[in-house]
Amino acid sequence: MGISAYGIDLGSSNIRIYNGNDDKFMMEKNMIAIEGRDTLLAYGDSAFDMYEKAPDNITVSFPVVDGVIADIRNMDTLVHFFINDLCKGSIKPADYYITVPNNITEVERRAFYDLVLDSNVRAKKVYIVEKAVADGIGMDIDVKTSQGVFMVDIGYQTTEISLLSLGGIVASRLIKVGGQKFDEAIKAAVRKEYSLMIGSKTAEKLKIAMRDVQATGQGAIVYGRDIVMGLPVEKQIDTELIFESMRENIDQIIDNIKQILERTPPELGADIYHNGIYLTGGGSQLAHLPDMIADATGLIVNVSDEPVATVVSGLKKIMHEKRYASLAVSVEGNK
Repeated sequence: MGISAYGIDLGSSNIRIYNGNDDKFMMEKNMIAIEGRDTLLAYGDSAFDMYEKAPDNITVSFPVVDGVIADIRNMDTLVHFFINDLCKGSIKPADYYITVPNNITEVERRAFYDLVLDSNVRAKKVYIVEKAVADGIGMDIDVKTSQGVFMVDIGYQTTEISLLSLGGIVASRLIKVGGQKFDEAIKAAVRKEYSLMIGSKTAEKLKIAMRDVQATGQGAIVYGRDIVMGLPVEKQIDTELIFESMRENIDQIIDNIKQILERTPPELGADIYHNGIYLTGGGSQLAHLPDMIADATGLIVNVSDEPVATVVSGLKKIMHEKRYASLAVSVEGNK
C-alpha cells in the first residue's frame, strides 16, 4: 500500500529518493549544470554527462560537498526537479524523510530540513534521520536493541564510522576520505608513472574495473593525454600501481576505524567481536578493501549487498514500520 511520503538520501555524488506512492527508488547523480549566470541546462545524470567536457560558460557542480550542503540554492533546484519528475509534473502534499550525517554543526544540520521546506515541494512534515541509523536498518539490523553495531559507510567524499546502540549513536567520526580521494590518487599515479593525464571519470572506471582486470592478469586500457607530446593516446595501466596509489587513503580509513574501536565500551565491544563490522557505501566495493579491514582489525567484515542503496532502504523501513517510527525526528513543515 502506497504512502504519501518521500525518503531522501543526499550524497556528495548521488542523490537517492524513495517514493512511497509507488514503492520505487530513484538514483541519479547529485549534479547540476548552469549556463551563464543562472540558466538551468541539465541536472542529475544528464549534468554528469557534461562533467569535464563543458565549455567555460557552463558550470557543472556538486551542491553537496564533504557530506554537507554547500550550495543551497542549486540543491533546492535539484530537489524540486527530481520530486517533480517522480510526481510526473503534479507535486502533491507529502511527508519527507531526509538523512543527515552525525558529525556536522547545527547550522549544517538545519540546512538539510530547510532544504525540503524551501524547495517548493509542498512538504507537510519533514523528518530527520541519522544516516548511520538508516544504514544499519538498511542492512537488516535491528538497531533499537542494546547490542553494539559498528557501521562504516564509505561514500564519494567522506567516510562515516559509527557505533550504534539502542537506536542512537554512541561514538562516530566523519572523515574526508572516500571514492573521490581514491580517484585523485589514481590520476596522480598515472600521471607520474606514465606521463598520462586522465580525467576523474576515467580514474573512477579504473577503480571500479580493478577486480575484473586483475582476474585477467593483464593491465587496464585507458585513454588520456600524453603530457610530453600533448596528444590523445591509449595506454595499458598496471593494476598493481592503481591499487598501491590508493593504499595511503585506505590506511587512513582503517586507522580511524581502529580509533573508534578503541573508544568502544567493553560491553559493546563484545557485541562487535561476535557480529563484526558492517561495511557499506559506494566506496566499499573497492577490490580487497573488506579483506584489508578484516586483517587490520581481526574482525569479521559484513559487506552490504546493495551498498549504494543501503541508506535509502533503511529510510523505507523507517517510513513503513511502526517500531522504527521513533528514529525519525519531526520538524513542522508548510501545509
